[in-house]
Amino acid sequence: MKPVLLWSDTLVYLMVAALVSFVFSIRRNPETCARWREVFATRLGMVTFVIIMGYVSVALLDSLHFRKALPPTEGHTNQQVFYSNQVYSVLDLMLGEMGENHERTYSAPFALKSFVKENRHTDDGGMARDYPDLKYAGSHLATADDQAGDIAMNSLTALGKGFVISAILIVLHLAWRRRKTTANGSDLPWKSAYITLTVTICLLAWLIDLGNLYHVLGTDQAGNDTLYKTLKSIRTGILIGTLATVIMMPIAIVFGISAGYFKGWVDDVIQYLYTTLSSIPGILLIAASVLLFQVFIDNNPDFFEVGLEKADAKFLGLCFILGVTSWAGLCRMLRAETLKISQLEYVQAAHAFGVSHWRILMRHILPNVMPIIMITFVLDFSGLVLAEAVLSYIGVGIDPAMASWGNMINMARTELSRDPVVWWNLIAALLFMFTLVLATNLFSDLVNDAFNPKAQLEGSA
Repeated sequence: MKPVLLWSDTLVYLMVAALVSFVFSIRRNPETCARWREVFATRLGMVTFVIIMGYVSVALLDSLHFRKALPPTEGHTNQQVFYSNQVYSVLDLMLGEMGENHERTYSAPFALKSFVKENRHTDDGGMARDYPDLKYAGSHLATADDQAGDIAMNSLTALGKGFVISAILIVLHLAWRRRKTTANGSDLPWKSAYITLTVTICLLAWLIDLGNLYHVLGTDQAGNDTLYKTLKSIRTGILIGTLATVIMMPIAIVFGISAGYFKGWVDDVIQYLYTTLSSIPGILLIAASVLLFQVFIDNNPDFFEVGLEKADAKFLGLCFILGVTSWAGLCRMLRAETLKISQLEYVQAAHAFGVSHWRILMRHILPNVMPIIMITFVLDFSGLVLAEAVLSYIGVGIDPAMASWGNMINMARTELSRDPVVWWNLIAALLFMFTLVLATNLFSDLVNDAFNPKAQLEGSA
């Protein structure tokens, strides 16, 4: 195999490195560490964090890309190895043949026959319309009557595998905890985390095992497995929320703090920028920018070796556009908070002693606005995940070659008007997206309660 490094993969690795660095910086700050402990001291915090980490783990596995080597041509003596244009990931290896089991068209969840009638030859040589058997789903069964017993047996096997894997991870974590000598390490609700981890791994093992035998969530119009598309869409959902937020943060931090600290003409210019940006309809601005970027991609096909690189470039362009157009709200909040902090006595004393502007910004202003930045990061993440679905619904979102929940919802528009209704593609996308957004929102509420001084005062009152 030949490793493939997409631009989005590089950004994923950089974000993981930044996250690790952030965790180590927290450990050196007792006050910040205590506030994060408040978040994880609740069962809800542990449960939602495990769920979010489950999504992130799937996204990381789907970010390790490679191309398979093609088999040598018969009679070809050249030792040069040629590689497929299809790009795979480690997640594809874990999912087995789920992504390669293509049917002719729609099929319902766990169905053995197609959802659409086709013309078929009868035994007497005539033609009749009937539901044909699926090519892959249940192909290992001797008769259709064996399906219920086969599902039950394979479900027990899959759940057993998931339980063993989760037990190994829990035992390793327990051994690691025993080696830790930090104080107050036992007051966290680890039992809730272990239960959530076990349920998540068992569910994933069940979906993967049965997904290679049946179409657990059915298939779409082109016969692609819906479960496979939904799992592949996790990476897109995680990255669209994270990358767009990471792009938006530096702009909002620099402009917001500068406007509140320096005031004068700097404040006037920055206020003019975000006021002008806020006056433009966001959807129209994003749609126009995406279309311009698409024109650039179409006019420069030589920049991309495989089709996925073209889809990845459009994806990064969408992340950049969402980030550039979403900084105004955080900029306003940071400007207001900086205006207040810059008038406090210790900041005025620093000015009197001749401390440079840079040291005041880094030692006094930025640490005091960091809670607002962290709260906004978590809150904006879920909003940007939903924004991708809306943009894909109106046709200016992720490239169709890249799996995303927004594309699945967009395709479901015509499926809902069918009779009978094809409901499983829409439900699958909404269920996975709803779980991620709900877990993120609940976790962000806990972060807000721990880091927002107003929330702490209201809770103690």
